[in-house]
Amino acid sequence: MDRMDLTPPTPETPADDAALVASVARHDESALHELYRRYGAVVLGLATRILGDAGLAEDVTQEVFVQLWRTADRYDPSRGKLRTILLTQTHGKCVDVIRTRNARAKREDRVHSVERSVIPDAVDAELMALTEAEVIRSAVDRLPTEERTPLELAYFGGNTYRQVAVILGLPEGTVKARIRSGLRRLHGLLSASDWPTSFATPRKDSKWTAS
Repeated sequence: MDRMDLTPPTPETPADDAALVASVARHDESALHELYRRYGAVVLGLATRILGDAGLAEDVTQEVFVQLWRTADRYDPSRGKLRTILLTQTHGKCVDVIRTRNARAKREDRVHSVERSVIPDAVDAELMALTEAEVIRSAVDRLPTEERTPLELAYFGGNTYRQVAVILGLPEGTVKARIRSGLRRLHGLLSASDWPTSFATPRKDSKWTAS
């Protein structure tokens, strides 16, 4: 399915999300328009907040709803609210965009460094930093989804506990508990890898550290 017009038509009678997704699975575009009317703004808002780029955020929003169109038949209401699923997918796609963008920037920086004949010690330091970042990213990816998602929204998305709770549609206390559990698990993974564990210890001045 190519890029589509998501301008919502005038809705008729309200329907619950599950019924609309079922209609989308039958390739009912009006149902997709209604879901976009309901959740398009919040998906775009999250993508914009994470990426800081309106154009990229619009692309991610388009990808999220195209994916919904293509995979609607797999939706299981028992696995969570549609809003939470869409925002989780949005976050994941934004992280992918950031990884790609950072990887490209790092490759360009390394090329420029070579061109400027940077001293070996500086190159070693850069490679060490890149390696450590990759180890941390790998450790985060090994966390259970219920811990990884709020942790990524907090650390990589720059959101507070309350904002993460709103994004995921969960109580703030639950979000705090899952982040703390994830941090403890991450600390253990990094310790086992003999890498610094400062990432897994929240700063007291962090805007999302519990008081």
